Amino acid sequence: MLIVSKADNIFITMCKEILENGISSDGKDVRTKWPDGKIAHTIKKFGVVNRYVLSEEFPILTLRPINLKAAIDEILWIWQKKSNNIKELNSHIWDSWAGQDGSIGKAYGYQLGIKHKYPEGEFDQVDRVLYDLKRNPYSRRILVNMYNHNDLHEMNLYPCAYSMTFNVTGRKLNAILHQRSQDILVANNWNVSQYSILVHMMAQVSGLEVGELVHVIADAHIYDRHIPIIKELIQRTPYPAPKLLVNPDKKDFYDFQVEDFVLEDYQSGAPIKNIPVAI
Repeated sequence: MLIVSKADNIFITMCKEILENGISSDGKDVRTKWPDGKIAHTIKKFGVVNRYVLSEEFPILTLRPINLKAAIDEILWIWQKKSNNIKELNSHIWDSWAGQDGSIGKAYGYQLGIKHKYPEGEFDQVDRVLYDLKRNPYSRRILVNMYNHNDLHEMNLYPCAYSMTFNVTGRKLNAILHQRSQDILVANNWNVSQYSILVHMMAQVSGLEVGELVHVIADAHIYDRHIPIIKELIQRTPYPAPKLLVNPDKKDFYDFQVEDFVLEDYQSGAPIKNIPVAI
């Protein structure tokens, strides 16, 4: 019996639930538009929660290929470089939200790089997480939050995946990814894959094992022009989950590079080209 990826089954179940029981924004005033100027409506579910047991499998989609290297590059851009400039990113996914200088405003990596004062010293949010995971792993206060209301007016896009809460149980590092809004076709497994990588990184440099990633999506939506693509995608047959290999020599969070992560035996369905993206 072929054991298929659990991440694919989670994705299929979620998409069916949105398509069958979601609420449409037709007739409502919405912000997003297609490149041709037409309103980009959605069908959505509120409060979707998906759980991925990282100790059992790496939860990358096999229904279609996910560019894991580009996803890792983006997570390093935000969490390691703490950058808000697309000139330091090797993909073009943020081009629509960047100014002529390459900046996306005071968003994402910019927020993680701001230093804050604590009784133990001055840290930015990432370094505070690393400090606590090593010295106080059973703390219930290990989290980051990029949704800074003071700076929203200077962000070209309000953060979608805006917070990570880390929690250690026994020797396992668990995390909750909080997301205010998500384009399910374009971004769902991209975010799941890259934040799973982040948990692997944090666990390795803290001497911990990976546990669960819980993904909480407030507004999980499928755009109108994506509906036929999703319907075809979830009819495909999943493959077994690949194995993630992480360079065991990396003990410092800031030493990780894209090349330190390799997927072994990654099989997937055909790619979906030219997916329209609403802005």
